[in-house]
Amino acid sequence: MKGDSVSLLQQLIQAKSVTPVDDGCQRILQDRLTALGFTIYPLTFGPVQNFYARLGAQSPNLCMAGHTDVVPTGPESQWSLPPFAGEIRDERIYGRGACDMKGGLAAMVAAVERFLQQSPTFPGSISFLVTGDEEADAVDGTVKVVEWLAQRGEKLDYCLLSEPTGQSMAGDCVKNGRRGSVNGTLTIFGKQGHVAHPHLADNPIHKAMPILDRLARLPLDEGNAHFPPSCLQLTSLKAGAGATNVIPALVEVAFNIRFCTENTPQSLETLVRQTLDASGAQYQLEMKTSALPFLAPTGALLANVERAILQETGQKPHLSTSGGTSDARFIAPYCPQTLELGVTNNSAHHVDEYVTLDDLDRLTRIYTSILKNIFLPV
Repeated sequence: MKGDSVSLLQQLIQAKSVTPVDDGCQRILQDRLTALGFTIYPLTFGPVQNFYARLGAQSPNLCMAGHTDVVPTGPESQWSLPPFAGEIRDERIYGRGACDMKGGLAAMVAAVERFLQQSPTFPGSISFLVTGDEEADAVDGTVKVVEWLAQRGEKLDYCLLSEPTGQSMAGDCVKNGRRGSVNGTLTIFGKQGHVAHPHLADNPIHKAMPILDRLARLPLDEGNAHFPPSCLQLTSLKAGAGATNVIPALVEVAFNIRFCTENTPQSLETLVRQTLDASGAQYQLEMKTSALPFLAPTGALLANVERAILQETGQKPHLSTSGGTSDARFIAPYCPQTLELGVTNNSAHHVDEYVTLDDLDRLTRIYTSILKNIFLPV
């Protein structure tokens, strides 16, 4: 049924699209969009199914993006309702992916259907970028689709991702940026020996402790008006030679830095290496960037999103850059006006994941108003 986000979400949940398996989930969306006149471009990279769809040839091109893959359910016996049934109970739709993020995708498609019923012709284009590789390695999904778009010369003027961003209800929070992420692997070397003869060895664990303390306390920056200070967190520590009476030869450490626009991966690595060099320890360091920070502090998309939320809820949304990474990190360098707006993020990846019927309806109405504001401004 056109404009019905509830039945569409139930169908999407019933497709067991545990990453990277699709199980026909994207076909459900493609069929709905084809019926609206969209041209569908299926894009398979490695084991992952993705697609891009577009209606219209003019600018501006508003891209509505999201992912159909979901995380595993864990023991299904712990669920109150079957995780792939999409059942409704107490004004909630339950199922894996209901919150993250099939609910948002269902609301997007329903909103486009409502908009086109009212305005079958409009000045511009609407597109969808849908991936099946967000919850896993994210190497054969959005990042590859964006490369494909660039090769075709396809321009995205605005991009709206249906990541769950709501705090108490859909629309009360919009993500207009995200922090970057760098993963570090550090090895600190010593000399193996017998614990009874420490003077003949060089214990790397003892050497590592003050070094790691300095790294954990290292002031990276003070943040800014949009981001909190960058932060280094130690995530793994491994040492030992397999016996309690042996001083090991090395310590292996993993860490992650979530960083704001006050730093770059290169400046962060410089700070870390300066600390390590000052210790005098022999070490090996590798740092890899998994996401760059991005920010959309102003722009037509943000203005129209804020206006739509005010129209539908009577409230102005809170702008936030908090949380982990999302596929927006791949789209933002290609489309600077990229935002995230979705349902309430209170059950993502949980047992008994759900979305309320009120939240789904509210989000559908907000998306519909965004389309009107962008393409049919008063």
